Amino acid sequence: MPKDTSIRSVLIIGSGPIIIGQACEFDYSGSQAALSLKEEGIEVSIINSNPATIMTDKIIADHVYLRPLTVDSIEQILIERKIDAVLPTMGGQTALNLCKEAEERGVWEKHGVRVIGVDVAAIEKTENREAFRQLMVDIGVGVAPSKIANSFLEGKEAAQEIGYPLVIRPSYTLGGSGGGFVHKKEEFDAALKRGLEASPTHEVLVEKAVLGWKEYELELLRDTNDNVIIICSIENFDPMGIHTGDSITVAPAMTLSDTCYQEMRNQAIKMMRAIGTFAGGCNVQFSVNPDNDDIIAIEINPRVSRSSALASKATGYPIAKIASKLAIGYNLDEIENQITKTTSAYFEPTLDYVIVKIPRWNFDKFKGANMELGLQMKSVGEVMAIGRSFIEALQKACQSLEIGRAGLGADGKHNRSIEEIMHGLEHPSWNRLFLIKDAMSMGVPLESIRKVTRIDKWFLAQIQELVQLETELKRYSLNNIPKEFFFTLKQKGFSDIQIAYLLGNVTEDEVYDRRKSLGIRRVYKMVDTCAAEFSAQTPYYYSTFEEENESIPTDKKKIIVLGSGPNRIGQGIEFDYSCVHGLLAAKESGFESIMINCNPETVSTDFNMADKLYFEPVFWEHVREIIELENPVGVIVQLGGQTALKMAEKLHENGIKIIGTSYNDMDVAEDRGRFSDLLKELEIPYPKYGVAENAEEAIVVANEVGYPVLVRPSYVLGGQGMSIVINDEDLEKAVVKLLGDLPGNRVLIDHFLDRAEETESDSICDGEDVHIVGLMEHIEPAGIHSGDSFAVLPPFSLSAKVMESMETYSKKIARALNVIGLLNIQFAVKDEKVYVIEANPRASRTVPFIAKAYDVPYINIAAKIMLGVNKLKDFTIERKLEGYAIKEPVFSYDKFPEVPKELGPEMKSTGESIRFIKDLEDPYFRKLYKDKSMYLSK
Repeated sequence: MPKDTSIRSVLIIGSGPIIIGQACEFDYSGSQAALSLKEEGIEVSIINSNPATIMTDKIIADHVYLRPLTVDSIEQILIERKIDAVLPTMGGQTALNLCKEAEERGVWEKHGVRVIGVDVAAIEKTENREAFRQLMVDIGVGVAPSKIANSFLEGKEAAQEIGYPLVIRPSYTLGGSGGGFVHKKEEFDAALKRGLEASPTHEVLVEKAVLGWKEYELELLRDTNDNVIIICSIENFDPMGIHTGDSITVAPAMTLSDTCYQEMRNQAIKMMRAIGTFAGGCNVQFSVNPDNDDIIAIEINPRVSRSSALASKATGYPIAKIASKLAIGYNLDEIENQITKTTSAYFEPTLDYVIVKIPRWNFDKFKGANMELGLQMKSVGEVMAIGRSFIEALQKACQSLEIGRAGLGADGKHNRSIEEIMHGLEHPSWNRLFLIKDAMSMGVPLESIRKVTRIDKWFLAQIQELVQLETELKRYSLNNIPKEFFFTLKQKGFSDIQIAYLLGNVTEDEVYDRRKSLGIRRVYKMVDTCAAEFSAQTPYYYSTFEEENESIPTDKKKIIVLGSGPNRIGQGIEFDYSCVHGLLAAKESGFESIMINCNPETVSTDFNMADKLYFEPVFWEHVREIIELENPVGVIVQLGGQTALKMAEKLHENGIKIIGTSYNDMDVAEDRGRFSDLLKELEIPYPKYGVAENAEEAIVVANEVGYPVLVRPSYVLGGQGMSIVINDEDLEKAVVKLLGDLPGNRVLIDHFLDRAEETESDSICDGEDVHIVGLMEHIEPAGIHSGDSFAVLPPFSLSAKVMESMETYSKKIARALNVIGLLNIQFAVKDEKVYVIEANPRASRTVPFIAKAYDVPYINIAAKIMLGVNKLKDFTIERKLEGYAIKEPVFSYDKFPEVPKELGPEMKSTGESIRFIKDLEDPYFRKLYKDKSMYLSK
């Protein structure tokens, strides 16, 4: 069936700010869907309150509404834009809940709007635990024994009937919120109370816990002709008991028998057909008994999910793009495969490689958090790696995590306490994968590890092989490693730095030079969806060690953009937004744009965003070899946050051109000593400071600068490790902990300006002229991290003298640092005196917010200036903001109820929203301002 021509305008509902359980994978899906519908000549409107994402950029949709995600906001857009259809399946649980609420209020019927991509009835069937359970029973799909409970008494009766262990699953929640396991009777009351309170309908499912069973996911698509295809099978490395968002996952499934897989396919298709007649995407989760292959259904999500983004990047099959075309009437066989260009979207992808996803946690930001993983998702991001084998992909994923690991172990960061290791195996947390390797290295039998973790023996045997290879490697010196064995090590994912560590007294560069001399180099393989059965047209690559290289460099001038890696607190989706604009600016300026990144949730890793995508760790060895192959004009590090910036020194040392601000000038800003010397020279005020390498030196410095003092490590992002202390004893504890967590680092000690206001400026400099992008005033006082503060644009209470000082200092610093591109400066204002706290010559958290508020493409402008193709005088910049814009931080404290909610110098927010007010009499603003005044007067 061809496209439904009655659909001329579509509203896509976004997912709002990033929270744990609902991250930027939905912005990726929404962006892809919007572009897909625009291709069909459909007018696309988007509602989303998140300013940090590319989804709310004008390049994505015809009309972007940065409004609160409410039914009232949606109804205004329906009237204003004369919307024909709404697509709610791209915005996660937030969008589905809004769709259901609008249906209940009669909004869709009132305005003649169709819901596409899902049946509203399907949402009810899948979100209502009892309705889902009954439907599965009716269609003959196995489910765990369970009972619904709407009260404390019903819950107690259900527990008595089913028996322990149990799992509590609240209805209509996201990321497992409020759910949990109950192993014994004494734990039940508290768990039931928590679940009932978490559910908006005060309803929970009390279910038999199938702990230790294997967990799988299937990604499905269906068209209006009821054709269904399976895009991808995903296997959880971790058994049942850990939320899928917190599980290491592998695609395709590695330990699934063919008969079990076929049965799972049949059941998934049956489930999708049973929940409604919609055309679109679906995610189905199953559990399999490892003893007899019995299958039970866990849940079905009639929308794109976290796994859909992963499956899209894993296979190269653009699920959201195809799902949106199916939603407007196309059938699968009528849509072109975006990668081969010769087959249809009805071809199921085939993989001749292995994908591994590892979640990224930020427990360091939540002191006192319960770090044990369970039904409630706690990770803040994820990485994906591609390899020819599971173990190669696993090691590459470990290198991608940005936690200082060189792979799976063999890097000097192993745990040697058998008690801690065994406890960590039984009580899984962020490091269980590494502890499995440590246990094997210490001789713990594989079977003992399997019994404790219940992880499939096949996966454990793969990791054990690494231990055996390490033992063998230690028999050699660098110069006598046989070429075949060296080649095997690289095929198993060992990085040069791991090999150097295992050999001892050898550097990474020496290992690199030795393998180059042996002719052992990375080659690049194409992600083609069809295991090379058909030729592919899309330049989407991963590295491995084989003979044939499929990535053939062109003779065009190239720019490489380094991505920001996994999302984490302090470095979120705003940097991916910046990277996408960097790619677009490079293309528009006549360069071939090349992306290196490993985050499956983001738009920058979409196969058609860059001219060439390398889905690789942003890890020196990988970046170095891509640069050697492609020979770019230069590399952009300014847009990828701290991940990319950390690469600047290596690039500089190796003579590779950094596009924009030079390494030396960036280092002046990062090095507190050099930066303060510069401020002194420029006669710009700054808080007294000192640098210490141990606790004794720190006490001397603190007494010189005067308490209270702000203590922090150098070269970190998101306020990591920062604290404010008021005496020698607290200072000593803080410094000892900092140097324990970040060995080899120096500690910065600044006099803390108590009860000062904090302000920020963002600017663009072309080496001569400086344009002030925006001045912001924080609601919270100095001492609370800027990422956790409400920021108001433009300032609302600063005097003309203070704002003039901020602008003057910004321009002086930009020129003194020879900034080419972006500069963010944070100030403290006390008694009308402006002090500079820090300067960051890179993309910041706030530039996307300002760009959306003023409706100016600032990152694009900055990128073109960095590339040297434009000067500021080439641009006519017109701002459109009437009134004020407020950046609202959003937190995910519900995942860590045991953690104090007090804010401080270390960032804790996971995302942000934007809110517009007409004037300062707005009741919402008056409350914020009142709270601030109370804060400052304490």
